[in-house]
Formats: sequence, C-alpha cells, structure tokens
Amino acid sequence: MTNSDLLDYCMNKPGAEQSEHREWKAAQIKVGDVMFAMVHEVSHRPAVSLKTSPELAELLRQEHKDVFPSAQLNKAHWSTVYLDGELPDSQIYYLVDASYQQAVGLLPEQIRQQLSV
Repeated sequence: MTNSDLLDYCMNKPGAEQSEHREWKAAQIKVGDVMFAMVHEVSHRPAVSLKTSPELAELLRQEHKDVFPSAQLNKAHWSTVYLDGELPDSQIYYLVDASYQQAVGLLPEQIRQQLSV
C-alpha cells in the first residue's frame, strides 16, 4: 500500500478534510476538527499514524514489528504503521476505520448528524 492509496481511503470518509503539517511533512486527515490519521514517511517508508485505545496500541506493538509509538503524538494512543510492512492492507483499513470512529465520537451530536455517521 502507498501513502496515496491510504489518503484516498481516508478522504472517502464522510466529512474528511486534509491539511498539511509542514514541520512534520505530513498530511493530517481530520473529521470536524479532530485528527484521525496522519500520513507521512518514516525512515523513507510510507506510514500512517492512527489513534487506538492504549490496550490495542500495546497489543499491536507487541505482535507486529511494523507498528510502533508515534514520534510526534501521544504515544499511549497513537501508533505509526508502516504501509509496506507485514500488516495486511485489510488490517490497516480496519485501524483507519476504528480511528475515524473514535474521532467522530468526539464530535458534537449536531455535527455527527450532519455527517450522517
């Protein structure tokens, strides 16, 4: 999977908006004003940072060498995943969906209704 593939997937989510974080050379994907993905390169490899529960983050990091704490974000909740590693695309998409749902859950009810999510 490439960064472009993942960006396309993220941007198809209702209400998704992309902005650039120039300092980190990353594309931030938000719903409302809540970030759910950061697409970037780490060590010249395509990667995405996603939010999970601390328990899932720890489990993923223990089981997969291509999942590790995000350098710039809260390490308890945010993990970075190499897109060209051993994790199947379907699992990466699942993690994107879960991160998106967490972000949507933080939005006011009125905004969630407008997004129909």
